[in-house]
Amino acid sequence: MRTIVAIGIAGSLGALARYGLDGVVSRRIPSAFPWGTFVVNMSGAFVLGLLMTLMTEQLTTAPWLRSALTIGLLGAYTTFSTLSYETYRLLEDGALGLAAANVLGSAAVGLLAIYLGVVAGRAL
Repeated sequence: MRTIVAIGIAGSLGALARYGLDGVVSRRIPSAFPWGTFVVNMSGAFVLGLLMTLMTEQLTTAPWLRSALTIGLLGAYTTFSTLSYETYRLLEDGALGLAAANVLGSAAVGLLAIYLGVVAGRAL
């Protein structure tokens, strides 16, 4: 029961963080490209790499806490469904280049962000 409650609480915080950061980025960088979603997903990838490395290689972390942070917080924070929808909308609008940049850029930079998070976690 502790795990379920922790995931729910952390998920609420992750969703609020996503909403806040997406809004800030989107207001500061008005563009047809969905920069807010991109920044959320890449920062989430970095934090996931960092936390998983710290929690599995550096620290002893209770399984309920690990689940709360990864499934709850970061699961609600990152936005694959939004990435997919925004890419669909770009395709629908005929912006093939932006759609490809969104998918390929998110995958490439996401992998880089995970790697950097793992490196950072191992350096601590």
